[in-house]
Amino acid sequence: MIKFKHLVYTAIAGALLYACGSDSNSSVDNFDHEAQALIDNDSLVVFLKNNYYDEALDSIKPIISGKTSLFDDDKLVTKEVTENDINYKLYYYVNRVGTPNVDKGFPTVMDSVYSKYRGQRIVRRDSLSPNFDKNTTWFSLNSVIRGWTYSFIHFKGGNNVTTDGPITYEDGGKGILFIPSGLAYANTSRTSIPPNSILLFYFELWDLVPDTDDDQDGVASINEDPDGDGNPRNDDTDQDGLPNYLDTDDDGDGVLSKNEDKNGDGNPANDFSDPNKPTVPDYLNRDIF
Repeated sequence: MIKFKHLVYTAIAGALLYACGSDSNSSVDNFDHEAQALIDNDSLVVFLKNNYYDEALDSIKPIISGKTSLFDDDKLVTKEVTENDINYKLYYYVNRVGTPNVDKGFPTVMDSVYSKYRGQRIVRRDSLSPNFDKNTTWFSLNSVIRGWTYSFIHFKGGNNVTTDGPITYEDGGKGILFIPSGLAYANTSRTSIPPNSILLFYFELWDLVPDTDDDQDGVASINEDPDGDGNPRNDDTDQDGLPNYLDTDDDGDGVLSKNEDKNGDGNPANDFSDPNKPTVPDYLNRDIF
């Protein structure tokens, strides 16, 4: 059932999710992304110090007397991220991690999740743009802006309490993301989003598909990482231009990876038939068919 659901989620994610597309751009040649990362962080710190979270309104508001700034709020987390050799600081506010009745764990950077969200641009130290996007949908954390990828993995899903009518969830992860432009659209533009925009997202994480298997080969996408660097997106065993997590024949031997499952347990990753390569699973070994 999960595999069938995942095929549907993957198919709709690219079409529906505004935050992960790549339509228009206005790239600047030789752009200094490292310098922009520093500028963005300075701007984010100023914004965080001049605004607070209003729990009653469930919204970010300019700081007033007696309120704790976001920067000093215990619920704000700072995460250091390196992307394309550039160091960034990503900030996320934890309203609720998520307390599901059926705990599927935290999603990985390759999993599919179901979320409600809305996005705004941080315009000035105390000013936000109108919503540039608002949606409720499934999407892959591998296919969205990297600020989402690195943040959602710290939240859990909720509980489906639907009895009649629209699908309803409660007690899911809930937070606010403050994303530097380098972990969003960088120096490119989109409709309503100029280049080098710092973004803010309110979101609720409702559900997820643990161990998402993008190519349905029996190996979870997060585990299709033979070089062990934690990033399955850069592993292409047969060098055919498709990363393993999207390749149905990972070693290019003409046999589908899901069929290189000698012990028949549904997991090709634990089958080792070649005594000359005892640590290489059959589905990554061109000498085994």
